[in-house]
Parts: sequence; C-alpha cells; structure tokens
Amino acid sequence: MMSRSQTCERVNAILAAWNARDLDGFVAQLAPDVYWHDLGMPHPPAVGREAVRAFSAAVLRAFPDFRYELRGPVCVAEDGMSCVVPFVITATQTAPLTPPGFAPTGRTVRIEGLDYLQFNEHFATRIETRFDIVHTLEQLLGLSLRPAAGSLREVVAVRLQRAVAWARRQPAPASPPPSNKRMDQRARTSSKEGD
Repeated sequence: MMSRSQTCERVNAILAAWNARDLDGFVAQLAPDVYWHDLGMPHPPAVGREAVRAFSAAVLRAFPDFRYELRGPVCVAEDGMSCVVPFVITATQTAPLTPPGFAPTGRTVRIEGLDYLQFNEHFATRIETRFDIVHTLEQLLGLSLRPAAGSLREVVAVRLQRAVAWARRQPAPASPPPSNKRMDQRARTSSKEGD
C-alpha cells in the first residue's frame, strides 16, 4: 500500500521527467515489463521499457514542444496502488511521426484526457492513456472528420452502417451436401439396370 501523497509524488516525478525530455528518468520509473496502451500509438500497446522509450522518443521528436500538465486533481485508489490522472497536452507537430511516417503538419493540438496508472512497490506497471482520437486528428489535419448533425454526410454514414449491419446479420448461404461418389454410382447403376 501507498499513501495518497506517495502516489501523487510518483505521478509528479513521472510527469517531470517527461516534460524535461529525460527519457532515462522517465523509463527508470516504469517496471521492466511495463504495459502502456495509448490511443495515439500506431500499434498499441508498448510493452517493456525499450518499447515505451521508442514510442516516447518518436513522440518528442515529432512534437518537440510537447507539454503534459494536470488539469485537475489526481484521483487515487484507497490502497494508493492506482490512480487516474486528468491531463491536458499541448504540442505542435514539426517533424515526421515515425513510425508510421506521418508527415509534419505544423499544427498545434490541445488534448484533454485521462491516464490510468497502476503501481507496484517500486514502479509504475501499467499506463492506459485515453482521449478523443478523432478530435486530435481533426486538429492535426485541419479537417472535420465527424459529420455535422443532420448533414448529408451523417445520413450517408448511417445508411452505410445500417446496410453493413444488415448484410452481416444475414445467414451464410447453405453449402450443397457433401457428395458420396460410391452412392451416386450405385444409384446410376441401379437406374440403368431398371431401364
């Protein structure tokens, strides 16, 4: 068990290392087999310190002004071994995000979300990062991906979804019964003999 203040100290140390771009200090606070699932990862999850380091380095290369701040109090479990961290991120993409190779947009994003962290006696063992990925992509691309309520795009999207759902509910076509060649030959032979 940890106290609320111990949990908050761990969270603050993790955030301080991230914002200082101290990846050694950041991953040193994570378990060797840490599990991090982030909706912004091209291929989640990142498992282990090296995978987390690689993802973190790619993000900080693509978004060199990346800033992670608390937007509310940390909600700590009674035993102190897990918490939810409400955050706001601001970042400008000035370099490619590799992998997978997204070109820089020069656009700034503001992301509000939640991190769920679990701890053991020494390290953070699990991180789950949740935020509105569509809103983030809209900011990066400068495009509206969600159709406006009642728009033609929304009507078309709903009709397409209904058609796909209907097609998936239809029973698969029945396959013909397996053929038994020996039975077929006997039937033909007996019908020829009867002629």
